[in-house]
Amino acid sequence: MEVWKEAEIPLEAVLRGIDAAFDKYDRRAKKTRKVNSLAYCQQEVLSAVEELKEAATGSTRDPKATSIANAELARYFERNAQQLAACKHPAAALRALATEQAATLREQAAKLNSNGGAEARGAPVKETAADLEDLERRMTVMEEKLFAALWSHADDEELMQARAQAERELAPYRGKMSAAQIDQLLRQYGNKQLLERHGLPRLSLFYL
Repeated sequence: MEVWKEAEIPLEAVLRGIDAAFDKYDRRAKKTRKVNSLAYCQQEVLSAVEELKEAATGSTRDPKATSIANAELARYFERNAQQLAACKHPAAALRALATEQAATLREQAAKLNSNGGAEARGAPVKETAADLEDLERRMTVMEEKLFAALWSHADDEELMQARAQAERELAPYRGKMSAAQIDQLLRQYGNKQLLERHGLPRLSLFYL
């Protein structure tokens, strides 16, 4: 997932690829191999990227077109807002940031659900698809602020534990990666450990 995100693979391609991979798996007569990793979907995700490129060639494809319903996005934002609002981190500054971000997510959810009032009045409504690229940029900025706050307010013991856990998980793959890739993944694993330790969510749409 991190590799796809860093490569800026469109979320639509990721969702299509995952769906296609599981559809193929379901059609298999014998399922001797279980699907226990997103790596199983890699080829289908790459195929979906190519299909989207081909579909966009010579067309006026709407950049806001999406297969994700606004209601689904709103639920995702609300769920993340609840986790942020419940933050019990000992640092007051980080709790304040989490509260601020929870409010921002609820504002976004309210915008996505704004058609509800018109529907209740019986007015005809045509849903406008959310701009996923804009939302993802917003979520990425919020995540980076959250990561920075977590690292700056973590004590030495917490950082050592996060680093040690990351190194254990990456150990089997060290021989296949460059030093820069290892450093990047250690940081990403550290981010993951700190979020989980404090019950905080990933905000990127890639985790929807």
